[in-house]
Amino acid sequence: MSNTSPFKVFSGTNSRYLAEKICNSLGCELGNMNITHFADGEFAVSFEESIRGSHVFLVQSTFPNSDNLMELLLMIDAAKRASAKSIIAVVPYFGWARQDRKGKPRVSIGAKLVADLMSVAGIDRLITMDLHADQIQGFFDIPVDHLYASTIYVPYIQSLNLDNLVIATPDVGGSKRANTYSKYLNVPLVLCNKTRERANVVASIQIIGDVKDKNVIIIDDMVDTAGTITKAADVMKEAGARSVRAIASHCVMSGPASERVQNSQLEEIVFTDSIPYSNRCAKVKQLTIADMFAETIRRVMNNESISDQYIV
Repeated sequence: MSNTSPFKVFSGTNSRYLAEKICNSLGCELGNMNITHFADGEFAVSFEESIRGSHVFLVQSTFPNSDNLMELLLMIDAAKRASAKSIIAVVPYFGWARQDRKGKPRVSIGAKLVADLMSVAGIDRLITMDLHADQIQGFFDIPVDHLYASTIYVPYIQSLNLDNLVIATPDVGGSKRANTYSKYLNVPLVLCNKTRERANVVASIQIIGDVKDKNVIIIDDMVDTAGTITKAADVMKEAGARSVRAIASHCVMSGPASERVQNSQLEEIVFTDSIPYSNRCAKVKQLTIADMFAETIRRVMNNESISDQYIV
């Protein structure tokens, strides 16, 4: 695509690595934007080129800390005030999505709040991937293009050429996601039932299904402290699994996660590059989603179907 196309791509600070890959795939230059930081931690956003009348794509994952979200909101506001024709937020990882409902009294619904913040700031469309809960799309009154990492993961799984393959989910809540892989690949599905002591602390895991002499791939949307997924892998190996791998869309990997993965029975854990991963862990691999997002941007600009990209 030529640089004369009526769209421009800009990036927040911590998603620049991905935005550069997206622009490389699109054949365009990354837009020039400046973020000024003040001594007290406040920052201001300014576009250093005209965006009047342009379709503006703002690439920024909103993983904690909240500066990433605030930076995106300021980018949206600046673009609106600079007379952009439309503002499209490209948010590969939609943070705060685990707060998608009232699970108990007197709690916040963070995902709805973030949706409202983006909408009020002025976005016309959201492009995101593997939301923690599909219903978050309904928190917006604008078009939401919800992409799936299965577009790159299914070919990867097929390239492994594993016999006696079994797809597993680390908890009952992820069964729908894992079932789509299981059906497409025509292999059995194994469920794990977990009980938690408290947030990020798993008390026990029970396997529902047969993993003996099987090559198991655990499917999840994100890995935070890796407590659940590593415990599930260890339990499956104890139950006689030949090998255990994990695939997750978002590489949150906070706290002791890298050490837990390295010391676990996992052969490898594969993520997308929706979130940057800087720690060193030999078992962690990242596959890029840049081409998928670039193709989605191209299709949005050409008014073509987005869902034609989906595999499962």
